[in-house]
Amino acid sequence: QVQLVESGGNLVQAGGSLRLSCAASGDRFSTYAMGWSRQAPGKQRELVASITSGGITTYADSVKGRFIISRDNDKNKVYLQMNSLKPEDTAVYYCKARTPTGMSAYWGQGTQVTVSS
Repeated sequence: QVQLVESGGNLVQAGGSLRLSCAASGDRFSTYAMGWSRQAPGKQRELVASITSGGITTYADSVKGRFIISRDNDKNKVYLQMNSLKPEDTAVYYCKARTPTGMSAYWGQGTQVTVSS
């Protein structure tokens, strides 16, 4: 079982920046693929960014060039640097961990990001 705890969500003005953090439990963090997803009210949860155990990153088109995902295996943490925020980025952001086999996935409780216009 992996526990994930997100932090860093806040209210920010459009054009501003935030950095989200996700702390993971356990001693196998470096083997997990990690990702950030978000869910806005009335919408489906969508994958925003992901990073493999080897450091390969992918991004949703809506955040390319604005968001950066990174990981620190020594600290068991994954980050999402969000720049040039837009009101449409408003959502609850969730951290996800996927085991190497892909058989198990774990989610955090989420952190609220609100971008005012």
